[in-house]
Amino acid sequence: MAPVLTTERLTLRGWREDDLAPFAELNADPAVMEHFPATLDRAASDALATRITAGFAAHGFGLWAVETTADRRFIGFTGLSVPGFHAPFLPGVEIGWRLARGAWGHGYATEAARRALRFGFHDAGLAEILSFTATGNTRSQAVMRRIGMTHDSAADFDHPDLPEGHPLRRHVLYRATASSLGRPTQQGPDQQGPDQA
Repeated sequence: MAPVLTTERLTLRGWREDDLAPFAELNADPAVMEHFPATLDRAASDALATRITAGFAAHGFGLWAVETTADRRFIGFTGLSVPGFHAPFLPGVEIGWRLARGAWGHGYATEAARRALRFGFHDAGLAEILSFTATGNTRSQAVMRRIGMTHDSAADFDHPDLPEGHPLRRHVLYRATASSLGRPTQQGPDQQGPDQA
């Protein structure tokens, strides 16, 4: 059900059964999950993949499985989702990414996110797309800026799913609109490590 999107080096596609093992591996990696509350075991990882697939049926967009076009290697996900919590800036649509550690430092998150952003505005007709992450996740924030998103500091928030005092509770919020697409504030490939939100 997922539309297939392509970039110079990547294919964004629907999920397959053989994605589940490498997806579980990256979700169990503490470095990949540094800015999330916990790593995921295989059952939780598989359940997440099932929810992601259901998102395409519900919305016509979702978190695409990302593979390198040259060798068809699954490296993680990038795409659009509808947040499942309550906050003053919601309802809305979020763009996010999570890549295996071996795929860091190549600019893949930026490349895939730009394509997903274009789909959201041009194909899905969205007026605005959001992104958010823990305040300490500076690498993801760099990707947000590179794809043309702007930090809305007045809307930074405490994530309601995390308890008071949790080190990841405070989040920053970034926004992009259709008119801002194609005008990134930083250029160049991602060189800094984990591209994730």
